[in-house]
Amino acid sequence: MPNTYSQIYIQIIFAVKNRQALLRAEWDEELYRYITGIIQKKGQKMLAINGTSDHIHFLIGMRPSCCLSDLVREVKKSSNDFVKANRFTKFNFSWQEGFGAFSYGQSQLGAVSRYVLNQKKHHAKRTFRAEYEELLNRFDVEFEDEYLFEWIEE
Repeated sequence: MPNTYSQIYIQIIFAVKNRQALLRAEWDEELYRYITGIIQKKGQKMLAINGTSDHIHFLIGMRPSCCLSDLVREVKKSSNDFVKANRFTKFNFSWQEGFGAFSYGQSQLGAVSRYVLNQKKHHAKRTFRAEYEELLNRFDVEFEDEYLFEWIEE
């Protein structure tokens, strides 16, 4: 009986609603472990995860049977509930609608993983908006500025 074989690698990016700086270093590792658990429970493979105070990136190995939108919806919903249940912040926490998803080949995994893992250092020099727009342009994704994330002027 034939089988299905694939290599699908996706970097996913999404932000805190209103780009509020609510993700804290004191608990981000716990949040990342929780999100990794969701990814694994859904049969996908977490390769790298990291972020800053207002957004996160993660790189996954994805099975062809996975619906990316459903996976991201589950990650956002469950992690949102996790942050609230653990009272990590006194502010109203939720993720913004929408996300970015960018595909990579096997030979790019090392560089992309390093990029994801160095988010805090990377954003000491560059804004999230500049980073996100560069990714959209590099991947030739057509977009209208008014439909990107809700930006706080940086």
